[in-house]
Amino acid sequence: MKDCLFCRIEKKEIPSRTVFEDDRSIAFEDISPQAPVHILIIPRKHIPSMAEISTDDIPLLGHLLSTASRIARERNLAVEGYRLAINTGPAAGQAVHHLHVHLLGGRQMQWPPG
Repeated sequence: MKDCLFCRIEKKEIPSRTVFEDDRSIAFEDISPQAPVHILIIPRKHIPSMAEISTDDIPLLGHLLSTASRIARERNLAVEGYRLAINTGPAAGQAVHHLHVHLLGGRQMQWPPG
């Protein structure tokens, strides 16, 4: 999508601090981190939110979660723990309408989260 911030990052039209990329996804540091480690993992395919996924997207969702796990291990977060979050819609705090997984770690997380 032409006006989507994350599509523009994915196309390298907007710079980011990329930590991982492959043919299906790209991961980059959040510009407003909520934890010492705050990385966003997005699909290269534009999907507005979890509310818009189809059964065809199931392998892609698994890939996003697997990528998050890989990055967490690389950042030494796996032992102490980390949080993955997918906000869906404005009431959940989704600000960019392109599906993305938040990987948060490096501090004690609180519950409930919001």
